Amino acid sequence: MSGGGGGGTTSNLRPKFVPKTPPCMNTCPNHVDIRGFITSISLAEKKGKSYDEAYTEAFYRIAETNVIPATIGRVCPHPCETACNRINVDESVSINKLERTVGDFAIEKGLPLKKLTDEKRQEKIAIIGAGPAGLTCAYHLARRGYNVTIFEAFPKAGGMLRYGIPAYRLPRNILDAEIKRIQDLGVEIRCNTAIGREISYDDLKNEYNAVFVGIGAHKGLNLNVSGEEAPNVYTGAEFLHKINSGESIDLGNKVIVIGGGDTAIDAARVAKRLGADTTILYRRTIKEMPAIDEEIEEAQKEGITMEFLAAPIEVLKNGNMAKAIKCIRMELKEADGSGRPRPVPIEGSEFITDATTIISAISQEPDFSGLEQFKHGRDWTKIDFKGETEFAGTYAGGDVIELSTVTVANSHGRKAADAVDHHFRSQTFEPEEKRFPPIISHEKMRLDFYEKLPRIPIKSLPVDERFGDLEKEVNSTYSHEEALAESKRCMSCGMCFNCEKCWMYCQVNAVVKTADLDHPFAFKLELCDGCKKCAEECPCGYIEMY
Repeated sequence: MSGGGGGGTTSNLRPKFVPKTPPCMNTCPNHVDIRGFITSISLAEKKGKSYDEAYTEAFYRIAETNVIPATIGRVCPHPCETACNRINVDESVSINKLERTVGDFAIEKGLPLKKLTDEKRQEKIAIIGAGPAGLTCAYHLARRGYNVTIFEAFPKAGGMLRYGIPAYRLPRNILDAEIKRIQDLGVEIRCNTAIGREISYDDLKNEYNAVFVGIGAHKGLNLNVSGEEAPNVYTGAEFLHKINSGESIDLGNKVIVIGGGDTAIDAARVAKRLGADTTILYRRTIKEMPAIDEEIEEAQKEGITMEFLAAPIEVLKNGNMAKAIKCIRMELKEADGSGRPRPVPIEGSEFITDATTIISAISQEPDFSGLEQFKHGRDWTKIDFKGETEFAGTYAGGDVIELSTVTVANSHGRKAADAVDHHFRSQTFEPEEKRFPPIISHEKMRLDFYEKLPRIPIKSLPVDERFGDLEKEVNSTYSHEEALAESKRCMSCGMCFNCEKCWMYCQVNAVVKTADLDHPFAFKLELCDGCKKCAEECPCGYIEMY
């Protein structure tokens, strides 16, 4: 079939389909095929696919990189959305919530993970830590045929996903289902086995052909102020670990949380659910808080007080118990090494706030007990571009490298698995970023083609129903109808989505329809007169003239 219309000046240039990398995928630390999985849903009807077929295809596209989409879809700060080209039309696509929807579908339908090969490799790989980095590394090695064993120090797998994130954000049945799927691929997980204590690193290295270190950052940092040794003063990591392990803590009626990151917000929201009047103290302003914006907003909705431009200087005690915290007001000066304004104490501005429990959620670090050789001062573990440490055959990733997001941890685990596989196959390892096509910016697209469509909001639990239960999930998953509507907001940047513009505007019948639903158009270059109209009218920037 061919179409007509349009027109334009002729030239010696000829059109070519040139795939681009969408900025969402480029910005995602794990480089998930975001455009691919979303258009699996949005284009399903055009391709004659059912709801189940579309979501199944979307899941396996995601699983090429991210093995825990239902988890990531709940806890990732979604930097991909800040890079979404649709921001220049209205609002970014709700990528994170769509990923969660696909992940939940896969759990509901019991979709198994797929191996890349039936080959069974002889090499044995040991992974230290069953957090997101370790689980991801294990998955990508197991699907390549390797024999993988994860050694986990805690009673259950999940790392910070289980022990650092509250169940109201990440239900444990969701996490358990995604971990079991990895185990079903043949990965063995040995819990209550701390490498460096029960088994030495040297013994592990002697028994296994390669090792991946992903121990996470479970050790909270202290405030370094007098009085914080009181038993009712906790670090954020310690407090959340206890709660997430099922321990009961008598918080009293007045909790003060110090910090502005996700751990501080999580600790404050947990304390509020346990019945305490809760206040967050932060030395900068809300604008500089590193926590996820949505989590900050939800904390405010739940009635958590936020005291900005204040920092602790002493814990006041009654006997051996903390009874109050002495603070000082701060003012912001020029930016520090983090790029944020530097907080400076204001002389004579001290004040005292009563507290029955104090939680220091200022930061955390890995516990290197028994693995001290991997600690390099404040910089922790060092790796090269392959993810390999200074110890040949030992790789590392996740918070043991740097405090960051779960998606960054996933990317470390996947890269290390790729490097390990290349090593054992005697292949040259090259970072995948070097293989990506060029990034498509909104300036190279026809934004006027795209209709303004409101972002589909996520339904959340009414505030008064959230308290007294740590496991009531606050946010819901999209319905099929909501997910379909949201998926249609994706502009398919840099890839054909069958809008037919090129076909409609070609006057000389050089653009023809094909029977290939994934590549619905082709060029008959012998008919092309180089008018450029197909490239000029292509909304997504897929066509270029050469």
